[in-house]
Amino acid sequence: MKKTVLAMLSASLVVGTAAGASAAANPFSDVPAEHWAYEAIATLAADGVIEGYGDGRYQGARNITRYEMAQMVAKAMAKETGNPADKGLVDKLAAEFAEELNNFGVRVAKLERNADMVKWSGEVRYTYTSERTEDNTGKTKDSTKEALLLRLEPKAQVNKNWNVHARLDSSIDTKKDDTGDVELKRLWAQGNYKNFNVKIGRIPDATSYDKNLMFFTQLSGVEVNFGNKVKVQARAGRINKANLRYEQALNRATKRKASEDVASIQSLAVTVNPGKLSLTGAYYHLKSGMFKDTFYSRGANEENAHIWEAAATYRFDKNVSLTGAYMQNTAADYYNRSGLLHLAYKGANKLHQGSWGAYLSYRHQGANTSMYPSCDGAFYNTKGVEVSAQYTIFPNVQAKAIYFRGKQLENDRKAEKLFARVEYWF
Repeated sequence: MKKTVLAMLSASLVVGTAAGASAAANPFSDVPAEHWAYEAIATLAADGVIEGYGDGRYQGARNITRYEMAQMVAKAMAKETGNPADKGLVDKLAAEFAEELNNFGVRVAKLERNADMVKWSGEVRYTYTSERTEDNTGKTKDSTKEALLLRLEPKAQVNKNWNVHARLDSSIDTKKDDTGDVELKRLWAQGNYKNFNVKIGRIPDATSYDKNLMFFTQLSGVEVNFGNKVKVQARAGRINKANLRYEQALNRATKRKASEDVASIQSLAVTVNPGKLSLTGAYYHLKSGMFKDTFYSRGANEENAHIWEAAATYRFDKNVSLTGAYMQNTAADYYNRSGLLHLAYKGANKLHQGSWGAYLSYRHQGANTSMYPSCDGAFYNTKGVEVSAQYTIFPNVQAKAIYFRGKQLENDRKAEKLFARVEYWF
């Protein structure tokens, strides 16, 4: 069955847009301003309900096919008009052209899956850091840094289960006006299935509870997560010494550099969430010649790290939570323990202007155990108290500040840090 353009136009009016048509410009050369349907056609074209035939003409005198009518109805359905009568008419039209709409919908779904396959997100942030430490003679050392960071995080959809992620960073030292190169920090493929996902490549590496003591970095390898109420996370791969921060503590304590660039790593973590309580247990094994040092063990011939971790978080209500964690490296003789007690109140949501959060923490971070912890306050191989506050200034614009005061574990001398950051997400 064919319907004329006059019938099509009448049906299309159910989207309720003709009332404001006088403000819309007419895109079709063959519809004069005095035409009886001029205002309706112009408005419907402006709203994307009708498109013409690509040559600047509307061709209003010709008949249209059922498929063309189905396209019109599909666009009218997408308008989500609030008028019940109009919605009823659209529903009747949808029933009439159900077969064509189904075929059209299949084609649209395929197009949508293949269009815009790569999505970009990222952030720009300014960071200020001021550190103050004392050496063995009591002499104070001050250092300050100011930096800008551009981070881009593309995500590409491969199919309904697999996607590819990346992270690119470029930084500017504002004190020196020195721009760094763009670095590919992470790149991995991820497969998502029911209660199971796998990551392969240079992947994010972090245990599954907030403010964890062990890792917040990246490794090259594979990660598998599975389970629902009981979640299991297994990893295997290699991790660069620059992503351990072990070398920094080694240099500070012994003035020597690590002998190897990478460590192999395997880890297993299990998390359960019985109500308000969340429990995590984890084991990490690392092997590298960089551990062959008196800073690590008395015999200076140990290549392994055997690190055990236990953590618990209790949420009193939607605003207050308390986290405790303990770690020990049974292969190390020095700086082989870490602990955390973390009281958090509320939290700043980057999408909600005016939201805020604060926390108070005590941290003990042994350099041979907490090799790259997820903190911006406490140093590596330090212990002490840190306090922080976050505030969302505008949607996707957030500021936070952290103050840490404590001692260095290697000499029991003062360690102090002020950290401030403003972030813009997009």
